[in-house]
Amino acid sequence: MLKMIQFLHSYWAYLVLVVLILATVNALIKFFGDKEFDAKDFRISLFALITMHIQLLLGIILFFTKDYFTTINEMGGMGEVMKNAVMRSNIIEHPLTMIIAVALVTIGYSKHKKKLVSKPKFKILAIFYTLALVLVLAKIPWNLWF
Repeated sequence: MLKMIQFLHSYWAYLVLVVLILATVNALIKFFGDKEFDAKDFRISLFALITMHIQLLLGIILFFTKDYFTTINEMGGMGEVMKNAVMRSNIIEHPLTMIIAVALVTIGYSKHKKKLVSKPKFKILAIFYTLALVLVLAKIPWNLWF
């Protein structure tokens, strides 16, 4: 089961990245182009939200399935984990950064729904989705992707 969850988490990430880039670029282009917010824009931003949340659930399942708590104990505590760059990234940096990115997408999506005019909707989406995209790009384990 661990292999299947890891497989899903690894390959779903490609879809998440593509959809997040699409939603971010869409919001930026339409914000700067003074375009009207339509149903397609709503669906793109919603699909980014959904894919990010599915990826988060897969990541949480993977985190607890890998039993990092035993690894932390075997290494001698969090002090030793923090000294090991790979373990620090896997146990602390990657999960925390991705949780923050998902929170940004969720907040941006929630806030944009409260706006009644197109320009503020795109502004909110552009800000929050761009910040989330930067975080995602910063903490993707690129050495495992290629």
